[in-house]
Amino acid sequence: MPAKPERDVTKEYNLKQTVEKLRRLADCLETGKPFRIQIAGERINVPADAVFNIEHEREGNNEEVEFQFKWENKAD
Repeated sequence: MPAKPERDVTKEYNLKQTVEKLRRLADCLETGKPFRIQIAGERINVPADAVFNIEHEREGNNEEVEFQFKWENKAD
């Protein structure tokens, strides 16, 4: 299988979409299931054993909190 191209995408969601996605994510975390989401046309499968971290950035008057999951894709 050819390697996937590198990608760095940011997708904004409205409040209702954000709440729906966070609820689905919480359900997956509680049940140990992978989380599936489509971002900018690509379907992403976040495995249940992905590492979760939270980042906080501050630059001038701007602040940002990022919730991240990291994992390594395993070869088939």
